[in-house]
Amino acid sequence: MSPFKGQTGLKRILNASGYSLDGLRAAFVGEAAFRQLVLLDVILIPLSFFLNVSRVEQALLIAVCLLALIVELLNSAVEAAIDRISLELHPLSKNAKDMGSAAQFVALTMIALVWGLILL
Repeated sequence: MSPFKGQTGLKRILNASGYSLDGLRAAFVGEAAFRQLVLLDVILIPLSFFLNVSRVEQALLIAVCLLALIVELLNSAVEAAIDRISLELHPLSKNAKDMGSAAQFVALTMIALVWGLILL
């Protein structure tokens, strides 16, 4: 057991919610890519409610938008952890950051493909 895992029940849920909000705030303030994705989602998600698509299609349209936010949060977390370890240029650090970037590229490609396939 970790000494940092002291809370249980409702107190743990409240603490975890606070940490999650702190993470969202840090991403929004410190990551331009996250802000750009939020803006894209602010446009695309409401737009999905006005399209003549099935509920399943609408769920897919929304899900890929939210997935890109999740990937960006994880990518930013990897970058922050790598930078915390060392700012020195290292091939493994580069690989980790490049893979995070590649994951985001795949997520953005999914948005384009899903929206394109459903709308065209």
